[in-house]
Amino acid sequence: MSDQTLSTTPRASRAVGRAALIGVALFLCLAVAAFAGARYGLLLMIGFGFGITLEGMRFGFAGPWRAMIQRREPAGVLAQLVAIALVAVIAIPLLQSNADELIGAIAPVGWAMVGGAFVFGAAMQVVLGCGSGTLVNAGSGNPVGLVALPFFAIGSFFGATHLLWWTSLGTAPVVAFTGTTGLIVTLAALAAVAALLLFLAAPGTRTIPRRMWIAAVLLAIFALANLAVAGQPWGVVYGLGLWTAKGAVALGTDVAALPFWSAPANSERLGASILTDVTSLTNLGIIGGALLVATWRGGLAQKLPDLPARAWVGVIISGLLLGYSSRLAFGCNVGAFFSGISTGSLHGWAWFAAAFAGSAVGLRLRPVLGLEAK
Repeated sequence: MSDQTLSTTPRASRAVGRAALIGVALFLCLAVAAFAGARYGLLLMIGFGFGITLEGMRFGFAGPWRAMIQRREPAGVLAQLVAIALVAVIAIPLLQSNADELIGAIAPVGWAMVGGAFVFGAAMQVVLGCGSGTLVNAGSGNPVGLVALPFFAIGSFFGATHLLWWTSLGTAPVVAFTGTTGLIVTLAALAAVAALLLFLAAPGTRTIPRRMWIAAVLLAIFALANLAVAGQPWGVVYGLGLWTAKGAVALGTDVAALPFWSAPANSERLGASILTDVTSLTNLGIIGGALLVATWRGGLAQKLPDLPARAWVGVIISGLLLGYSSRLAFGCNVGAFFSGISTGSLHGWAWFAAAFAGSAVGLRLRPVLGLEAK
């Protein structure tokens, strides 16, 4: 066999393997479409798009926040703001003109919401993954993400179960920026935050890399597609809590008797297939998209990090806190920050401020827990 044949054989094998990966992803989307309906198959495909973009472009939320807090590098956060602005330009007018068919990620600001966002920000830096980041990390084979994800889901379930008690502590009236005025306010606020980040940036760090521009545009496209197809903005947390709730039902727990899950819409989802829950489908797609990219790169098998026992305990507790706190805060970086702000909700801005402050605390906890060198 010639040297040329030897060199081309691995390339051919990789090409076949990658084609098979794409084929499997498309097959799964078509299977869901056939089983549950075209709308749900399309949502799974949108989820794959999210996962491929986040893992393929190495784009996320926790990492850029860390870069800004520790090194004053604003590029990643600026790219997030660009993506939010792109969605807002279309979503806010769309919501106003289609109020009967589309809903925004609108929620009230309250004590539990602000506290939950702060705790979430701290916990996400401990595991280096927000809601979508934990899904991506788990899908790509990251051991910390794989450990954190099930506890995130459990925490989300218990957070939902206790949500009504927490919100009874007090919330302000819901404030939503709507119409042309709302869009102008939202874009002006995004521009003001971007200007502040640029002012605080370390020298030579003010340029957004090309891959981040591409990721921001792709995320905006998929977020708008999600809004149009699902009738609601991109979210993560509800689907994770629903998975645990369904597991509890399978074990014989009367989940439907709990206040949150007894609400008609939630009770209906408990009894329906997970393939008809829009948030679950995009969550599964994110995991699948990250898995596809990691396998494509040939790097799915990641070594178990040499961490002390207290670090793994910290990951487990942080996973629980991620789920619990995000439910109280009406979402994570996706559902509250990204989707909240881009659809005009004031709570998205309150969430951003509280979670960013919490992130600074979480970064100080990492060396204490043995997750990195002091």
